[in-house]
Amino acid sequence: MQLTAPATPRPGTRSRTRDADGMAVASFILGLLGLLVFNVFLGPTAIVLAAASLWRGTSRKGRAYLGMGLGVADLLVLVTLMQMDSTLSWSF
Repeated sequence: MQLTAPATPRPGTRSRTRDADGMAVASFILGLLGLLVFNVFLGPTAIVLAAASLWRGTSRKGRAYLGMGLGVADLLVLVTLMQMDSTLSWSF
């Protein structure tokens, strides 16, 4: 019977956190880009990546939350501009 945690981390733990950190940064970048172009695709992608990185236990929680917020903002910008234009897409 073992009462304490092992001294060495389990194999794959570090790479999983590293992948989650990468997803948090990717969600932030895609959310930021989505404000300018392709927000119908980049917004939901940023939200999904942020949620997955938070679920995997990223150490960059702030970036993941920013990515999620920017993804939601992408969709809000899309809906607002679609209502102003009365079309499915928008342009300046």
